[in-house]
Amino acid sequence: MPDFLERRSERAELMDDLSAGGEELREALRHLRRLNRLFAAAAPTLHGVRRLWEEAGRPPAFSILDVGAGSGDVNRRLLAWADARGIRMDITLVDWTEEACEEARRYFRSEERVRVVRADLFQLGEAMADVVTGTQFLHHFHCAELPAAVAGMLRASRRGVVINDIHRHWLAWTAVWLAARVLSRNRYILHDGPLSVAKGFRADDWRRLQAECPSGRPWYCAWRPLFRYAVVISKESLRTEDRS
Repeated sequence: MPDFLERRSERAELMDDLSAGGEELREALRHLRRLNRLFAAAAPTLHGVRRLWEEAGRPPAFSILDVGAGSGDVNRRLLAWADARGIRMDITLVDWTEEACEEARRYFRSEERVRVVRADLFQLGEAMADVVTGTQFLHHFHCAELPAAVAGMLRASRRGVVINDIHRHWLAWTAVWLAARVLSRNRYILHDGPLSVAKGFRADDWRRLQAECPSGRPWYCAWRPLFRYAVVISKESLRTEDRS
């Protein structure tokens, strides 16, 4: 593995700069949807949501709160899955930039089950949805900030949290570097795409984060195609263990 991928990068992505944005950022969010389709970004999120839904006894209604959602495109896959099983699903998309919220509202303009809220993770209330998801969201935080971010997601959930983030690997970095240059000329995509892989995770990072999180809740962590991790933190499992 190249030296620059040995540890998580602490460099900031352009998308984290709230003083920038505008049409260039909105374009980047549209181009990011192409990359998400290419790399099957929705699949690990669905894997985790399905796991928590089954653990909950397959209820007929299920709610999702997607933090750092961007335009929220991965949730199309969740809605299709819910439709196929007759689940009444409602989804709240949360992002801290107005550009992302505008793009999400436009993208889901004909979908009544999706609403968009501009907010910061740490402003969210308690038990706002059955499951809180974060797709390619957690890697935006520095290592020291990760436990608080996970705690904020747990606080906002009733049943648990699903984290879908990138495996820090040279093959993933190379694939994203190439795909970004083929699919886009957008400055955000060209800069943030490869950097997001360098800010991603390896198995040791997840074990370290689990040890640093004081919740005591059981974690499920699995490598998923294509170069991603699905991490599921279940509140229900903890309640079951407490009763035993």
